[in-house]
Amino acid sequence: MSRREIREHLFRMLFHKEFYKEEELDEQIGLYFDNLEKTPAKEQISEVTDRFRAVLEKIPEIDEMVDSVSKGWRLNRMGKVDLTILRIAIYEMKYDDEIPVGVAINEAVELAKKYGEDHSRSFVNGILAKLADKE
Repeated sequence: MSRREIREHLFRMLFHKEFYKEEELDEQIGLYFDNLEKTPAKEQISEVTDRFRAVLEKIPEIDEMVDSVSKGWRLNRMGKVDLTILRIAIYEMKYDDEIPVGVAINEAVELAKKYGEDHSRSFVNGILAKLADKE
């Protein structure tokens, strides 16, 4: 499974967070993988699930970062797709030493093109650029 595929699975799983209680997420993850047309290998499921948990753990910190640079946009007003993409990208930018910042931003923009609305790619790119400039 490529990094892009892992990121896309992660996006879909994290999106569930917006609609289910924390204690229901393990069940939702299981259902997610059960309903895939082609079930990934156990190692791949474990890799995506571990990454999911790592991002979940950092969401409070990540959300603070988003809030600090998103002038006029509070988290509860942001689209859930955009917020989920931002959370993944910021995790990669700040906590994953294997992924360069530029790659994290580019991949987030690609996810926004695929899953977001017309303005999503520029919104995601703008927030991430502001955070990258802060470093």
